[in-house]
Amino acid sequence: MTVDKSSDRVRRMFGEIARRYDLLNHLLSLGIDRSWRRRTVKRVSPAGEGPVLDVCTGTGDLALAYWRAGRGRVSIVGADFCHPMLTIGRDKCRRAGAAGQITLLEADARRLPFPADVFQIVCVAFGLRNVSDTDQGLREMVRVCRPGGRVAILEFSMPTAWPLSALYRWYFRHVLPRVGQALARNRQGAYNYLPASVGQFPQAEALQQRMQAAGLANLRSYRFTFGVATLYVGEKRAC
Repeated sequence: MTVDKSSDRVRRMFGEIARRYDLLNHLLSLGIDRSWRRRTVKRVSPAGEGPVLDVCTGTGDLALAYWRAGRGRVSIVGADFCHPMLTIGRDKCRRAGAAGQITLLEADARRLPFPADVFQIVCVAFGLRNVSDTDQGLREMVRVCRPGGRVAILEFSMPTAWPLSALYRWYFRHVLPRVGQALARNRQGAYNYLPASVGQFPQAEALQQRMQAAGLANLRSYRFTFGVATLYVGEKRAC
């Protein structure tokens, strides 16, 4: 069955779970999601003072991780099309002391409101699979990345080593949706959508082929926590 990733449905879904989104991310991943973002920033760290863009920023966790890594010297922009998520993200930035240094704005990943060749890093964490047109989202990320800059995609993946693969699939398909729906009740079935969307999203070489087609080279991938998450990195080809 094809997952409904229409923009209206995804926007409503994340709006409904916005208040519990951070809590459930940390709870359902046993807090490991924080280390995945830190490792992403370490692998794809800012160089110089060029700006960084976090696409599908949600409540701004990856944007904040980049802000901390840049120690306030790097301009950070986060873009998302779900207003309630951005409202929470702006509150988090203020509490962290990053107000004025992180800009969060409402924008669709398929039509980013930036000129070409601007950002030294364009990143996304657990958001590209929610974009209704994956290839268009990738093309936009590459377009706004400057030549020689890097695009980083952190996304859920499935472990392949037995017995972890079997245990994780059982948890991901049966336990996580029930806990998520119980703690963040919503009409869009957000925590049933999660495993379904991960299952249908291209992984490993399939995603790297799409990244290459979008204009990226020197592709690399890094598996985190036995393959529960994977970081994909590519460089924008110089003109």
